[in-house]
Formats: sequence, structure tokens, C-alpha cells
Amino acid sequence: MPEFSFDVGAQAFDRVVIEGSQTVPVIVDFWAPWCGPCRMLKPILEKLASEYQGKFILAKVNSDEEQALASRYGVRGIPNVKAFVGGQMVDEFSGALPESAVREFLERLIPSPAETMRREALRLRAQGQPDEALAMLASALEADPKNDAARIDAADALLDHDRIPEARQMLAALSPAGQNDPRAAPLLARVQLATQAEAVGDPASLQAHVSAHPDDLQARLDLAHALSAHQRYAEAMDELLEVIRRDGQFGNEAARKTMLTLFNLLGGQNELVSRYRRLLASALH
Repeated sequence: MPEFSFDVGAQAFDRVVIEGSQTVPVIVDFWAPWCGPCRMLKPILEKLASEYQGKFILAKVNSDEEQALASRYGVRGIPNVKAFVGGQMVDEFSGALPESAVREFLERLIPSPAETMRREALRLRAQGQPDEALAMLASALEADPKNDAARIDAADALLDHDRIPEARQMLAALSPAGQNDPRAAPLLARVQLATQAEAVGDPASLQAHVSAHPDDLQARLDLAHALSAHQRYAEAMDELLEVIRRDGQFGNEAARKTMLTLFNLLGGQNELVSRYRRLLASALH
């Protein structure tokens, strides 16, 4: 059989299936020699494994010989086909499906060329190659302009290198569904804070001004923006709280709104957010 189809037992299962599915989807066919439907399905799977040329791996498990594996994955009838991606079982079907239905099953699992490039960009970025990662993301978006995940990845990488206008454009091009992606809100908050910080100056100068003029609430607000841009979030929120305590309506509640932006940036489960939510509630009431 081609190199994309293997008979797998318990000894090699974790290496071939669990570890292997970190790279490409792995399709596990639980079968047995006496099973008529298995004899119908197995050639279809083998044919497709050869045709797809490594876009997925077929691992064939004789459930009679590997009863512990079959029990481990809840096989109650055969043929039972289970799909693994990223080390986890993500989909399955039972029975001998026609080739067209098996193709549909596979197409839901196999990443598009754009998605493959997006994942390669993530790998490049993790290896400290941001320029190469951004170039790969640009190629992914050229192949699939509607790939919101690639836009979000690109915006994140651009923000890490203070390329604010480009990140803003990338996020502005998100579809409505992309704007609702949980990763989008923190990035939008970073763009907003970075934009505000661009015009206010450096934290040291602003801190000196605030120390000399403690009642200058605009200076305190500017200082909070500058501190946020330098990821000094606790100090920024302390300044915002002081503005709220002195005049909660200042600048059309600018301090409270900036606090909420910081909460979005940091995430609802962040310990800093929990603490400052309580302090904000106390300052408001």
C-alpha cells in the first residue's frame, strides 16, 4: 500500500495517530476480517488515501486484534471511522458509506491551501520569523480573501511591531462573523489604545506633569493611555480610577470607557481585570 495508509496496533497508535494528527488529519478505520461492510469501505479509504497524497493519513486498526484500542475509543460496531486532528478525535462515522459521502467527510477535515499557509505562518512566528510569517499570511489572504482567521493573525503580528495603521486596516476588513471572533476584541482594543497613545507623549514626561499638576485630569487620562501603550496596565488603571474619583463625567466618561477597553484587551478572566472591576464599581458608587 502507499505510504499514506498503515496497519496500526496499540504500540504505534499514539505515535502514528495522536502525534501524527498534529501535522495532518489522521483517519482511523476500525475494521475486522469477518466484517462485510468493512471489506466494502476499506478499499474506498485506501484509494482516497493514495489520491490525496498525504493530505490525510489512513490508520487501519484490526479491532479483533486490538480490542483494548477499540474499547478505549468506544467502538461498538464496525466499520467505525474516527478522525483525529491536533491530537484529538474530532469526527466519526459508522457503516460503509459510498465514496461520495466519504469524500465529503474528508473535505470537512482537510485544511484549504489558505488555511495551510496560515498554520505555516503561525509556526514561523513562533520560531521568531515575523517578516516571513506576515508574508505567508499575505499569501493566505491572496488565496482566500475571506479568511478572517488569517486577518486576525496578521493584525496581531502587526501590532507586536507597532504597525498600527496596517493592523487597523486589517481589522477593519473583517467580516461581521470575524468581528465576533473572541480574538478580535482584544486586538481592536490594542489598536484603539495605541492610536490614543500616539498623540500624548512618553509616560515619564506625563508623570512629571501630573505630579506637578495633580488636578489636570486630561493629563492623567493621557498618562493612562501612554502607560497602556507600554503594557503598564495596573498603573494605567490607577490613573483612570483617580480621574473617575475626581470627576466621573470628565471627557464624556472617557476614563470609564478606557477602563472597559482595557478590560476587553486583558480578557474577562484576568486577575487584574477582576480586581479593577471591583475598584471601578466602588469608584462609580
